[in-house]
Amino acid sequence: MIAFLAAAVIAATPLLFATLGELLTEKSGSLNLGVEGMMLLGAVVGFLSGYHTGNAVLALVGAWVAGAAGGALFALLTVSLRANQTVTGLTLTIFGSGVARFLGDDLIGLSVPAAVQRVFKPVALPLLSRIPGLGPVLFSQDVFVYLGYVCVVLVALYLYRTRPGYNVRAVGENAAAADAAGIHVTAHKYAHIIVGGGLCGLGGAYLALVTVPMWQADVVNGRGWIAVALVIFASWNPFKAFVGAYLFGALSILGLRLQSAGIHLSQYLVDLFPYLACIVIVVISTHKNRREDLPPANLSVPYFREER
Repeated sequence: MIAFLAAAVIAATPLLFATLGELLTEKSGSLNLGVEGMMLLGAVVGFLSGYHTGNAVLALVGAWVAGAAGGALFALLTVSLRANQTVTGLTLTIFGSGVARFLGDDLIGLSVPAAVQRVFKPVALPLLSRIPGLGPVLFSQDVFVYLGYVCVVLVALYLYRTRPGYNVRAVGENAAAADAAGIHVTAHKYAHIIVGGGLCGLGGAYLALVTVPMWQADVVNGRGWIAVALVIFASWNPFKAFVGAYLFGALSILGLRLQSAGIHLSQYLVDLFPYLACIVIVVISTHKNRREDLPPANLSVPYFREER
């Protein structure tokens, strides 16, 4: 069980980054369905950066910049040029997939340099790793996993304990009222869409650099869509996103663990588990009544200042 839970944390980490990125984006009132595309951009650029430089930090920076660039493109089209958010997000997914295939065509079969792999080897944290049960699961992981923990805390503190966090929540709830109060709506939307895209890029990089340190054509494999559903599951709360990501991480590797335990199920059926859970989440979300469980009131609603 300890081994299973530890593996679930690894499987959940890319979902956690992508979920936090989309959560920040949606808190600003923008619905970006291009999470899959931004994760693919981060994966291919992160892998290229790590492969050619042998530097783990540059690999992460490259992945973040690639994901952020995807977010910036989405912001330009939807915030400044007033394009439809749903269509733009879907187009971004197709764009990211195309770029990843184009850049990754010559990378298939290549492995991440040993110098980069060493940086992402599991490191047991002193004292914390000795906590019975939790220690081996949460605190004997790689530095990327620990970065995920830090991001959850930072995003939560930012949204609920800082003035810019209150401002962006106001923009997501009522952009016109926020604008009237002196909050720069466009700047807040751009900033959070771009930062959210960068986090999605880091999620993709984890898949390419750590989970499977060898380039594969479709390394993200639908996880971006699961992240979009996880935001709903988490009720736009970073701590609930943390729990949801690890739940889905466990579901994604459940089939392998069942087979190793002698329980043989069709792999096609097992692969359906996370997506069936997504459907259940969407159905349940339609019955949420508490205000704190509802999405930002202005989610996906474009704001034009001259129409205020």
